[in-house]
Amino acid sequence: MAYKIIGSQCTNCTACEALCPNTAISERGGTFVIDPALCTECIGHFDTPQCVAICPVDNTCVVDGSVARYVAD
Repeated sequence: MAYKIIGSQCTNCTACEALCPNTAISERGGTFVIDPALCTECIGHFDTPQCVAICPVDNTCVVDGSVARYVAD
């Protein structure tokens, strides 16, 4: 599953954008969002999703249950 950012909790600190190995995170409309088509949950790059690891607000980067789980090629 891809991750998503809870917009109402995002502090716009920009930390996650730079750490995403897939450039799946970008700023839109004053908050950061994760493109589910690009999010791989950091599989193959890191043991923990980097957006989750760096976010200063707990439970802001969460699994998006509406998107199918990423399957590594």
